Amino acid sequence: MKIEDQIILNRFGQGLTDVESLERVFSPLDTFQKRLYLNNLIFLIQQSKPKNEDIEIAIRESQLKATFTPCVLLRKGVANHQLQRITGLPEPELSKSFILLLTLFKIAYQRRFSVEKNAPDKWWYWDLSEESKIQELIKSNIIQHPD
Repeated sequence: MKIEDQIILNRFGQGLTDVESLERVFSPLDTFQKRLYLNNLIFLIQQSKPKNEDIEIAIRESQLKATFTPCVLLRKGVANHQLQRITGLPEPELSKSFILLLTLFKIAYQRRFSVEKNAPDKWWYWDLSEESKIQELIKSNIIQHPD
């Protein structure tokens, strides 16, 4: 995942970027790229340690119908193999999957952010509201996938 995508996703988790900005990144991608993006998003979700209690909140906050296939699959749990099933859905379901997974990410991320905020070794939990801080991160090559 590109550095810029990691930053915008973490800014979304902090409530600094709206879902429409992320949709503008996701929508023009081809099916293969969308699946890859969703897989990267799932990686970030797992790093944020989602809980099964987050599922119903994510469905409600995503404003998707609970009967949509991605929502039905998510109800089976937040284990990685369950989330991966969502990325395998047919192409017409990927936009709904994206919105649902973004919402799940934000819920889990915000819980971790409240505990890890400004941890020196975890840039993704730094306050990303200042553009100068983001540019400094990019210049210093400190940005990498969380592990």
